Amino acid sequence: MDDDDQHPARIVRLAGGRGLGYSEFGDPAGFPVISCHGGLIGRLDVVGADDAARAAGIWLISPDRPGIGSSDPAPDRTLLDWPTDVAALADLLAIDRFGVMGWSMGGQYAAACAFALGDRISRAAIIAGCPPLDDGARFAELNRMDTVFTKMAKSSPWLVRPIFASMGHIAHRFPKQWTKISSRSLGAADAEVLAHAPAAEYAGATAEALLTSAGMVTEYQVWVQPWGFALEDITIGVDVWQGDADELVPVAWADELSGRIPRATRHDVAGAGHFLAHDHYGEILAALKPDRG
Repeated sequence: MDDDDQHPARIVRLAGGRGLGYSEFGDPAGFPVISCHGGLIGRLDVVGADDAARAAGIWLISPDRPGIGSSDPAPDRTLLDWPTDVAALADLLAIDRFGVMGWSMGGQYAAACAFALGDRISRAAIIAGCPPLDDGARFAELNRMDTVFTKMAKSSPWLVRPIFASMGHIAHRFPKQWTKISSRSLGAADAEVLAHAPAAEYAGATAEALLTSAGMVTEYQVWVQPWGFALEDITIGVDVWQGDADELVPVAWADELSGRIPRATRHDVAGAGHFLAHDHYGEILAALKPDRG
């Protein structure tokens, strides 16, 4: 049984009829936390958090962003459209107050929720995330792969769509090979994480997201646009998690996030790479409960 069978996509209909897909993990009677998935992957990126979420008493809800996996597209979306979708999902699930977390590209979406939905969110976590990338100096620090995909998404979306789709087909049909290919583009710390993760788990989470290639192009277009708010305008507590062996995200990005968000708490993880959450889900999730403050 694959992860999509164990954690099937459930679809809710938002205003206007657009479908938003999500999967659930952890304890359905626990405190709700909404996850904002990373880039080049979808809602199943938190499959590895299932046991930790259950142990922490967390109901972990992971939606696909528009155009990714099980969610209908919204081609002209902006970063600040996401909190509207998250609030609608919470309403439809009868959730009043919740935590939010975002890994990698999802970090800016978690930040947007922290800004726009602060009255409903207990606390937010940004894990190996980025500051605004419409700043030329920050964009220049972006890793080579994401730089190429971003430039292609902006200038030649017709060309990068089949590239994403081809990557999705490889991940779907050849999960072990896909995991090995991915390991080569990462540092030693992350290659070690992938070496001990089930290939079908990682590749399966990637395949569905990449096969909806037009939505992935939109992801890369949106993440370099102005956010529409300043980090200084976030009023709730935010945990900023960063591994010192992350070869995709510079430590300087965590410095900026933790330095500019007024109520940020910095968590540096020695020896951890971009996939630092896989060994620290319990701590990350427990900190998002409302009794943390």
